Amino acid sequence: MSKSLNVAMIGYGFMGKAHSNAYRKVGNFFPDLEHRPVLKCLCARDATKAAAFAETWGYESVETDWKKVIENDDIDLIDICSPNDSHLEIAVAAAKAGKMVACEKPLAMNVAEAEEMTAAVEEAGVPNMVWFNYRRVPAISLARQVVEEGRIGKPYHYRATYLQDWTIAEDVPQGGAALWRLDVDVAGSGVTGDLLAHSIDTAMWLNGPITRVVADTETFVKERMHQETGEVQPVGIDDACMFLARFANGSMGTFESTRYARGRKNYNTFEMNGADGSVKFDLEDPQYLDFFEYTQLQSGKKVEDHLTGWRRVHVTNSEHPYMDKWWVPGCTVGYEHTFIHALADFLEGVEKGTPTQPDFRNALQTQRVCDAVLASAQSGGWVETGVETT
Repeated sequence: MSKSLNVAMIGYGFMGKAHSNAYRKVGNFFPDLEHRPVLKCLCARDATKAAAFAETWGYESVETDWKKVIENDDIDLIDICSPNDSHLEIAVAAAKAGKMVACEKPLAMNVAEAEEMTAAVEEAGVPNMVWFNYRRVPAISLARQVVEEGRIGKPYHYRATYLQDWTIAEDVPQGGAALWRLDVDVAGSGVTGDLLAHSIDTAMWLNGPITRVVADTETFVKERMHQETGEVQPVGIDDACMFLARFANGSMGTFESTRYARGRKNYNTFEMNGADGSVKFDLEDPQYLDFFEYTQLQSGKKVEDHLTGWRRVHVTNSEHPYMDKWWVPGCTVGYEHTFIHALADFLEGVEKGTPTQPDFRNALQTQRVCDAVLASAQSGGWVETGVETT
């Protein structure tokens, strides 16, 4: 027999659509789950826009004060889709009220906030997760399986890029409802927290803890008009970031992110090289995982020379992660499905009593790396991340 899970979402916009779609679809494609999300309340500052969003997606009520939402005993889960500077206060209050908490990435503005949020959910004992949805791309989940099966052997290198181009124009303003990611007081950082947080989360999921980094950042447009004040103000976020990393397993990493790569819209890639093989992924071609096999896992012998080469796996078979819930082999899934997968995993964890990853503590480790990257860019030297290695 199914159980209702009453959801209140704080914020809307781009991520609000993705999350709302997941709540509406998860029960259809993961019918074995006990919980059925109910879109109980949509909370946002703009009552008119919130009402329109709620009507489109089927929320039962609208509120403009998130504190009233948390006080509502009917609400089981608080989903935080609001800008980064609001995550701390909402998450801590929700945890203290005994609510489950789901939060958009990055978890917080900085490590200090992330630690407070993590302590709050752990002290309250409430289920929690962070929406690092790219882990739930079937091809990336398959890469994790390949690595865990030992098919690439001892890791040597990990390289990641996350490139976009939407802020190149100097007349793009900062701040306000649509462009808060360019306002350092609201976002905390630029590409480091917005894009590289994804890359770092994926890297540590596949290759283990990042222990130290050395970084450089650049802000190409130094001043932009702020939409809320109408004044031209200094830009405090990083437009681009590059860093070198060392992993706890001894491997080396390179990471690059920018919003100034003309022609790149969401170029999120990684390649991981080991003694026995390699894997490669590109989010702009998300149905495929590239795999190079040098040593056969079963025999331990080198692949015959005339058969050595990169193999392109079309990740649509029912044997592939999540794909048994969808269509017949050869039919693809997309970006929105990653949120459905994340939610399904979270609900399964709630039902089994096992924490779903990434939870707040796991996302705290990503926050540690982000903060270390920004600190290194300021100092110009190597910085220890402080990431938990056990």
